[in-house]
Amino acid sequence: MGLAARGAIPFPSTFACFLSRAYDFIRMAAISQVGIKMAGSHAGVSIGEDGPSQMALEDLAMFRAQPNITVFYPSDAVSAERLVALAAYHPGPAYIRTSRPKTPVIYSNDETFTVGGSKVVRESASDVVTVVAAGVTLFEALKAYDQLKATGTAIRVIDLYSVAPVDRETLLRAAYATGGRLITVEDHYAGGGIGDAVAAAVADAGFTVHRLAVREIPRSGKPEELLDRYGISAAHIADAVRTVANAKPLVASR
Repeated sequence: MGLAARGAIPFPSTFACFLSRAYDFIRMAAISQVGIKMAGSHAGVSIGEDGPSQMALEDLAMFRAQPNITVFYPSDAVSAERLVALAAYHPGPAYIRTSRPKTPVIYSNDETFTVGGSKVVRESASDVVTVVAAGVTLFEALKAYDQLKATGTAIRVIDLYSVAPVDRETLLRAAYATGGRLITVEDHYAGGGIGDAVAAAVADAGFTVHRLAVREIPRSGKPEELLDRYGISAAHIADAVRTVANAKPLVASR
């Protein structure tokens, strides 16, 4: 914070779970509105064998609780590079949540990102449900998209790379297009993460959100086993889509 107050752009980085030890300083950085850029790695059950003591599952809630901290959640190498640059030059404090597993590159080198933006990565006129994800769960959502497409079900998939501020306009547009059927999926506890961010953004328009999240203290295991065990794998997303798709539309398209 001292370096930031003197005009530097510091990037402290550690396992995301260990940033909880510094929350008093994070809170003071928010109050002081200094340009400190925090990077938290090894987030969620997808880190695998290291176990729950190393899994950050409350970090998004921690940073979203402060009203002026920008929160980014990249999914691939391109988005990570772009969001680091955005964080560096955006005024005020910022947090970048990164994952441990290797992920494929889905964005081209000329892709642009914005503070408060998102990316609609799959879309058609026949989409019946919108799935909102970020980081590792984005790729689970894309797997579910392929599985469902093979059986004739189309879904919209949104990469919510900016968790705070959130892209309310895109979320509402997708909600209206898919009959109000919204599903969020996150490698995070249910409280304070992507599900809450999306729900807050669309609530005043009358929409509710079906949330997939980690809902118990996890165990150690292989990443793919843990994603499935705690309800945030492609299979669980596909099941949730089938359930939600069979529900009566909450609102007519416009």
